[in-house]
Amino acid sequence: MWQDVVAAGVAVAAYSIFFSTPLRMLPWPVAVGMFAHASRWLTLTQLGFGVATGALVACVVVALILTPVSRRTHMPFAAIGFASVVSMMPGVYLFRMGSGLVKIAAGTQSTTDLVNTAASGATAAMIILAMSFGLIIPKLIIDCFSDRASEATS
Repeated sequence: MWQDVVAAGVAVAAYSIFFSTPLRMLPWPVAVGMFAHASRWLTLTQLGFGVATGALVACVVVALILTPVSRRTHMPFAAIGFASVVSMMPGVYLFRMGSGLVKIAAGTQSTTDLVNTAASGATAAMIILAMSFGLIIPKLIIDCFSDRASEATS
């Protein structure tokens, strides 16, 4: 598992550098992305949950850690948050769905191909939704409470 976590860190760093993330911001998404990836694998292997739940747990972890960091350091949450979870994007499911759609368009599909195409598309959609909600909902809650706390002290 440690090799997979290191590979996730490399993916996060590569994504961040590709999109011109300043070097001072780079350690946060890499470290948190590696931790989130480990959390995802623990959710899958030790707790026995599915891939969408694993992605949800990992993204909640990212949001809980990086929302206060982004507020304190004035780093854009969207940049460091998404970079931290980019290694969890469901690319293989999207490619399987695309392959199935090509077979359907060519008229060479079987019933099994139709079922597999639909299952791959549904799995990819569930993972993307879980990632979106896992990043956004905790951030909105933390921001809401932080804003209320700062208004109360003013």
